[in-house]
Amino acid sequence: MSELFSRPGNETLDPQDWAAQTELGQQMVADMFDYLANIRKEKVWRPIPDEVKAKFKEPAPLDPQTQEDVYQEFRDLIMPFPMGNLHPRFWGWVIGTGTVSGALAEMLAAMLNPNTGGGEHVANYVEQQVIDWCKEMLGYPTSASGLLVSGCSMANLVGLTVARNSAVNYDMRRDGLQGARPILTAYASFETHSSIQKAMELLGLGSVSLRKIPVNSNLQIDLEALDMSIASDKQRGFIPMCVVGNAGTVNTGAIDDLNGLADICKRENIWFHVDGAFGALAALLPTQSPRLSGMERADSVAFDLHKWMYLPYEIGCVLVRDQELHREAFTLTPAYLTHNDRGPSGGENWFSDFGIQLSRGFKALKAWMSIKEYGLRKYARLIQQNIDQALYLTSKIEAHSHMEMMAPQSLNIVCFRYVIPGYSEQQLDRLNTEILLRLQEQGIAVPSGTEIEERYVIRAAMCNHRTRVEDLDLLLQSIEILASEIQDDAFVEVPVV
Repeated sequence: MSELFSRPGNETLDPQDWAAQTELGQQMVADMFDYLANIRKEKVWRPIPDEVKAKFKEPAPLDPQTQEDVYQEFRDLIMPFPMGNLHPRFWGWVIGTGTVSGALAEMLAAMLNPNTGGGEHVANYVEQQVIDWCKEMLGYPTSASGLLVSGCSMANLVGLTVARNSAVNYDMRRDGLQGARPILTAYASFETHSSIQKAMELLGLGSVSLRKIPVNSNLQIDLEALDMSIASDKQRGFIPMCVVGNAGTVNTGAIDDLNGLADICKRENIWFHVDGAFGALAALLPTQSPRLSGMERADSVAFDLHKWMYLPYEIGCVLVRDQELHREAFTLTPAYLTHNDRGPSGGENWFSDFGIQLSRGFKALKAWMSIKEYGLRKYARLIQQNIDQALYLTSKIEAHSHMEMMAPQSLNIVCFRYVIPGYSEQQLDRLNTEILLRLQEQGIAVPSGTEIEERYVIRAAMCNHRTRVEDLDLLLQSIEILASEIQDDAFVEVPVV
């Protein structure tokens, strides 16, 4: 037994043959470049066969395989069955497409492998610069704090945490929500993303404390209804802690009256949070920035860089106007994390003081390298390109005798359906659901589906830098063909008139 411990340090996870490792690494990069270069020839999405799924239920291996064999399994079992968002005809949900440069930056970040929770190393300065650039892009105060996070769900949670803690006149972090505490309420429109409700639940406030406010004909929050809800809660002794404004709702891309919301919050002394998941970055466009006026007045703003900056997943950002309130909501420094003035435990930027993560990856590098490579003007042109594509698709739908728009087209999202005279609403719902599923299952295109005023609609979110106009033409042609096939299949029976 003593022989097992006689020569410590004999094993490592580094390659034994660096030249062979370099060759395999170059092959991986070449294969992925080839895949992306020819992605248009692939189906957007394909079902995963049962025999492939079965491979992912095998027990963990006890003994090693060669890296070449493992990579071959990747090529056989994983590479052919992606979500599809790399493809030019992917318009589902609001999911970005990624870039080659971003992927290479991810590799570099993983190779350096820093922990960006804090300390005196350059990755933290890179992140701070990216955050500063984000403030510049959105016209947000330079004195604000910020944090790169996994995405807008986490960014919303951070913003609402600061809102909750600053709304009460006692130490929330010490005393929590135990015992007889005042009821805190938050306000958001019916169109607001579900992550806001999740944040309320995680913060111990419960979904019952989230007031879902009606929307107007443009699917924006109704300011009068909001005023009435706040007044009613105050009369009952509740404490309104936060109003959430949308800079591009996930369903339709609608932008709330952000200045109107900012005015209400200022008058009522309520935290103003903006969920700008993808729409906030439209501020880069002179034609769109007036629609986002008021966002710069928010107490906190959440948005993603893996959507309309097309960066590889995952990277989002939260900005908080009051840096000290942000820090107070999260900072905790045990002895083993003492910040020193010198050495690797020094440094200006301890991002662990501004969020729940101590272990944090180097998300900032892909943003830093990409913004430097492309420049903000190119990002603005690409965002405008997606908006123009949405306008083009809308014009084609409005001119089509069997298609109709189901919501005002705002920014980059188009909600529509195929209609057949004489069909009931239930039949149209079923028809459009089947059209969408066949589009996806046949690998033609991947829009998503949603409901607008309790009617099922096809929803195309233009958040894809690879899309061309001919892709949109193919979408509409395919819908026409599929609708005809579905009728021939008697999938939807024509009612007797």
